[in-house]
Amino acid sequence: MDETTPRMTNLFLQLGLDAGEQDIARFIQAHQLPLETSIGQAPFWNEGQRQFVREKIASDDAWAIVVDQLNEALHEDASRARNVD
Repeated sequence: MDETTPRMTNLFLQLGLDAGEQDIARFIQAHQLPLETSIGQAPFWNEGQRQFVREKIASDDAWAIVVDQLNEALHEDASRARNVD
């Protein structure tokens, strides 16, 4: 049983990504998604990462909250643009 605490840094580590504060901020800035693209469909994930993200969303546990936070951050630019229109 995985007892890793669900946090953004641990999510990035689980995904095999650099997990420093600046690394996370750069990743989010560089990988903004259009509103119609869900985090589980994002083209930048490899298959293992995509599966992990989808499983965590479906689990509806503490990890789902962290993945949802990442999802919101990855859609921030598109959401902001929609609200300006």
